[in-house]
Amino acid sequence: MADAFEEEGDQTVSINEYLEDLEEQELEADLVLGGDEGKECTYSKGYMKRQAIFSCLTCTPDGNAGVCTACSLSCHDGHEILELWTKRNFRCDCGNSKFGEFFCKLDASKDVENTENSYNHNFKGSYCTCCRPYPDPDVEDQLENLQCCICEDWFHEEHLGLESSDMVPRDENGEPQFEDLICQGCAAICSFLKLYPHSIFASVQQHTATNSSKDKEVVEDAPLTVGSSEELNNGSSSIETPVSEDSPKKDFTGKAVGENVVTNTILNQCNQIAGPSTKCFLGLNLLEAPIRLEKSKPMFLSNDWREILCRCKNCTEFYKQKGLAFLLEKEDTIAEYEKMAKQKRAQHEQERSAEMLNKLGHVGKMEVLTGIADLKDEIGNYLASFDPSKPVTSADVHKIFENLAQKRRRTT
Repeated sequence: MADAFEEEGDQTVSINEYLEDLEEQELEADLVLGGDEGKECTYSKGYMKRQAIFSCLTCTPDGNAGVCTACSLSCHDGHEILELWTKRNFRCDCGNSKFGEFFCKLDASKDVENTENSYNHNFKGSYCTCCRPYPDPDVEDQLENLQCCICEDWFHEEHLGLESSDMVPRDENGEPQFEDLICQGCAAICSFLKLYPHSIFASVQQHTATNSSKDKEVVEDAPLTVGSSEELNNGSSSIETPVSEDSPKKDFTGKAVGENVVTNTILNQCNQIAGPSTKCFLGLNLLEAPIRLEKSKPMFLSNDWREILCRCKNCTEFYKQKGLAFLLEKEDTIAEYEKMAKQKRAQHEQERSAEMLNKLGHVGKMEVLTGIADLKDEIGNYLASFDPSKPVTSADVHKIFENLAQKRRRTT
């Protein structure tokens, strides 16, 4: 037993490992709460572009309501709460008609119902096409869930409708390597994305066995994009537009279109349909020439793919009619949500520091500021000669504060 305690006490981590772990925890908090300290109900802010939302099964077992961070802490403390991560264009429901006689403690002046809110089975604690809870009490090793950026539901990889798990874009360490996922169900309304260049889709590796007659199996890696415009070449989709005899043109990225008749037709109609003033990237009126798919597949999008989306009058109206206008809003992206969260955190830290200093007298302020500067200098000097790959032990920490104390004694 003594050996066990001694072994536990000797556990150490390197500086790099500690900083990485700290950064990971901060990032997780940013993604969940978006820098919201949970002090005020967000109802007065209306339908926010994106915010953390929770479902209270104690008050609304039907899963038809969502509450903000502040209400989850103040009004529903001790209740059965589901953390739903973030939701777009959502307004806090706490205390409205869905909660019966229960009233919000933070803001009692709320409408009877938030008619623009959208709910799915996540609010009941069910996820994916299998409608299982997460974490799943019947599963020992929890399977990874991926969120669709359109319907915002979460899916197990094996339930995405892929032909192989290898179709999920991953790096050499097996980590997902894409910005957004569009699930199989939402891929149908997003089929217009197949008209864009391959660059908006994350690359995946497909391992193919060839020449089976040989004793030696040949395996090769081929770049492939799931749900990309490559499907236009194999006839899995069709566009209701006449074939043009015009000569091939280049797409808006400057790359040659190639020999695909349908794609050439789309780009050759740019001047005829959109006109030069609208600068339509696709050159196709999506409102009049919809894409019809035989079978939809999930899509994995690359970084900043939304920046490439056409914003001409026709395309923008098409997004609105399909309920996809949020794709053009920068605030809807998780990357922007995370960025704003970090900015809020930094601002809050500065405000708290300023408030603390303002409560002190002049002498107290100078002592605090001097102490912080001395500590930073001592840590910096110590680490300057320290091997970052080595583990930091408690003796190292004690040494830093011991050196700092010695300096203070010399100056007093």
